[in-house]
Amino acid sequence: MLKNLIVAMSATVALGAAASAQATDITGAGATFPAPVYAKWAEQYRAQTGIGLNYQAIGSGGGIKQIKAKTVEFGASDKPLKIADLDAAGLFQFPTVMGGVVPVVNIPGIAPGQIKLTGNVLAEIYLGNIKKWNDPRIAGLNHGVNLPGLPITVVHRSDGSGTSFVFTNYLLMKDPNWSKVGASDSVNWPTGVGGKGNDGVAAEVKQTLGSIGYVEYAYAKQSHMTFTAMQTAQGTFVEPVAANFAAAASHAHWDPAQGFYLLLLDQPGAQSWPITAATFILVYKQQASQADGAAVMRFFDWAYKNGDGPAEQLDYVALPASVKALVRKEWAQVKGPDGKPVYFAH
Repeated sequence: MLKNLIVAMSATVALGAAASAQATDITGAGATFPAPVYAKWAEQYRAQTGIGLNYQAIGSGGGIKQIKAKTVEFGASDKPLKIADLDAAGLFQFPTVMGGVVPVVNIPGIAPGQIKLTGNVLAEIYLGNIKKWNDPRIAGLNHGVNLPGLPITVVHRSDGSGTSFVFTNYLLMKDPNWSKVGASDSVNWPTGVGGKGNDGVAAEVKQTLGSIGYVEYAYAKQSHMTFTAMQTAQGTFVEPVAANFAAAASHAHWDPAQGFYLLLLDQPGAQSWPITAATFILVYKQQASQADGAAVMRFFDWAYKNGDGPAEQLDYVALPASVKALVRKEWAQVKGPDGKPVYFAH
């Protein structure tokens, strides 16, 4: 079922929409990283309330642009905006779930988790400095693994992507040479081919022998892709599973004064997946419509209360109850035309 949801959300998609959208339906656009869980939440929310969620899974960059253009009621981004950017645009930001960005490969005879990579080696692959799978720098990490002499084809996002923002920030942390490329939602990639969205990268890797890409874990799992193990900050090697995302997330310190801005890269701990990330919702602090603003906040309040099970089934990490309580309190910053909060969490 998730596979069908992912495919359906590769472009513009109506989540839980009926034959014609109702006036009460909610509109949003942005990140593909959380698209599977937003789809599941939307399906269940509509079943309970009759209200649909029309969400365009177009990438974080597109989501930021659309909320700033006021063409949707909320934007979604894996790239958190800093407080100065939020204030300049009049936006409020809050997290929904956490998950992991995962390197995936297409190498004959290699099983999921069989190949180990460090952040530095991963960066050198994406710089084009490591060109074959049997390169000594990869072989040195993988004694006993039969690595072929296949050329490496790098696959990256072609669209503005919060997943790329997280991934390139990690590469910058692990390899000073990556400073030539930089860390952003859109960079000039030194090598490789592009795919649109997490699903586009996954498809490109699956059809290209010798390739490597990066996707959100739900896409890797549902598509039965071969992921790599990664080295932690402590030097151990771990696989991308929910428990290891949660280990990294346990070090999270959310600060509402900074717009809940947080990156969860290379966190301490022998089990912490090093490329863990949260995903975020963007709404205007000053809403043009009290009813529309309330509808958005009501949906995410419902998701906070009812969405942990579906999120965990899809291998996301739910926010701790204490963080949800902190976020719900801050929702009072979102106000309607009368200057009063559009929604009171209870």
